[in-house]
Amino acid sequence: MQRVAGESNIMPLISQFYGILIRMFFNDQEQHCLPHFHAVYGEYSGSFTLDGELITGDIPKKQQKLVAAWAIIHQEELEALWKTIQETGEYFTIKGLE
Repeated sequence: MQRVAGESNIMPLISQFYGILIRMFFNDQEQHCLPHFHAVYGEYSGSFTLDGELITGDIPKKQQKLVAAWAIIHQEELEALWKTIQETGEYFTIKGLE
C-alpha cells in the first residue's frame, strides 16, 4: 500500500485503461461522503458511484460504459479502497480493463 501525503485534495491514480484515468480523492467532502471515484478521459471527466453509476460529469458514453463495466468487475475492491483511503490515507491500485 502507498500512503497519500499532505492535503485532503490529493487524488491518487488508482487505475487506468483505454486512455481513462481513475482517481479517488483522499477525504473528499465535496460529494457529501458518498463513496465514489473520478474518471478522466482527455478533457472530459465524471464522478461515479462504486457500482459504476454516473453521478455527474460529461464523459463520453463509450468511456462511461467502459468505466461502469470496470466498476462492476472491481466493486469489492473499490469498496475496500474507499474505506481504507478515507480511514488511513493509504491506497492501492486496481487492475484496469484489458
